[in-house]
Amino acid sequence: METTVNCAVDCINGCILGDKCPNKEYAAEASKFMNETSLDKMHEIAEEARRKKLLEPPKWVIPDFPE
Repeated sequence: METTVNCAVDCINGCILGDKCPNKEYAAEASKFMNETSLDKMHEIAEEARRKKLLEPPKWVIPDFPE
């Protein structure tokens, strides 16, 4: 029996699956990024993403109503 884990909720205080975690490779990549990237560079990346989002035209979502 396989249990579904919502990592954003269940693992907020740390991974509950340990070595069986399917997202283990992403955690290693994230740790590597945080260790190798300065805080100033992270702020620069975030500011660039924020500016890019502000320059995008608004996106309209029109729901499909059943006829």
